[in-house]
Amino acid sequence: MNGADTAWIIVATALVLFMTLPGLALFYGGLVRARNVLSVFMHCYAIACLMSVLWLAFGYTIAFGDGGAYWGGLGKMFLLGVGTDDLSGTLPEILFFAFQMTFAIITPALIVGAYVERVGFGFVLLFSGLWMLLCYAPVVHWIWGGGFLSDGGIFGDTGVRDFAGGIVVHETAGLAALIIAVFLGPRKKDTTPPHNPGYVMIGAAMLWVGWFGFNGGSQLAADGGAAMALTVTHISAATASLTWALWEKVKFGKASLVGMVTGTIAGLASITPASGFVGPIEALIIGAIAGVLCQEAVNVIRNMLKIDDTLDVFAVHGVGGIFGTIMIAVFGAGTFAAQLGSLAIVGVFTVVVTVVLVVLVKMIAPIRVDAETENSGLDIIVHGERAYDHAS
Repeated sequence: MNGADTAWIIVATALVLFMTLPGLALFYGGLVRARNVLSVFMHCYAIACLMSVLWLAFGYTIAFGDGGAYWGGLGKMFLLGVGTDDLSGTLPEILFFAFQMTFAIITPALIVGAYVERVGFGFVLLFSGLWMLLCYAPVVHWIWGGGFLSDGGIFGDTGVRDFAGGIVVHETAGLAALIIAVFLGPRKKDTTPPHNPGYVMIGAAMLWVGWFGFNGGSQLAADGGAAMALTVTHISAATASLTWALWEKVKFGKASLVGMVTGTIAGLASITPASGFVGPIEALIIGAIAGVLCQEAVNVIRNMLKIDDTLDVFAVHGVGGIFGTIMIAVFGAGTFAAQLGSLAIVGVFTVVVTVVLVVLVKMIAPIRVDAETENSGLDIIVHGERAYDHAS
């Protein structure tokens, strides 16, 4: 065990949990109508709790067990046989478990943005739990757990390069979000401006800070690689914020706060897979392109395809993660065959599993609330609480 590595990953684990609670909750909560903000908080909080229990029970062993090329088996259910002296590299394995648990929390939580303001709470919990176990955890094993897409797998000695989750987190969550949005259909009420842009900015800032643990922690060591990952993460986020705001100014005559901080998230998602393989100049390029690319993706999904992915999960996270994954090959840090092949394999798998789960789960738990609940707001009808005295 290395004490410095262990100390850093303890901090990184806290930072990644901070991304979901309260970062993502505030970011998403500020974007919806006032009458639905508590339902968004409830979705993020409940998912965090449920994923933690499921990761302990089955998720970790599926992802990081010793089962083989396609799944990890069930040998480490409930961390059976894992004690404080067992190591994963230079870290206590129990800490590696906890660090990876925070990724298993935020990935299904990202999907929340696609279905806010109209989804059934029971559906959220049942779908999220099954999706994490049957879609996310196997993909983790394929890429990070020694499975068939990693080094020595189907792409030879040089497997796919995905440092912190461009495929594992952002592609899977983005595609799942898009599919659920299609199944749900658009909201009944015309879209309204975010009820609290201040929440959005605060949440985005928390995500930005937490992302240092997300990407820097993925080095799994306290060394120069972690420092570089942290630095390029920051550069990409800052650059994408500026290019998003500039492109917004060119197109609409105004640069908005919500737009600028959405650009931040686009830059963070795009640098995530590449953060262990590129330097500051490459990060500058990735961020500069991401701010424009993801904004245009929002326009395509929302206005051209007419899909109500409410908070633009696919356009920002999905497109950003896919773009960053491809840029690894562009900059020569990975092969095009491995990067594009893995994107295709994981993409098809995610779509199939998500469609099957949505069809099955909505037979058990209604996917959409009734029209009266949607109009009155999920906060008071579903959860019996109201965020404000007069919620619009």
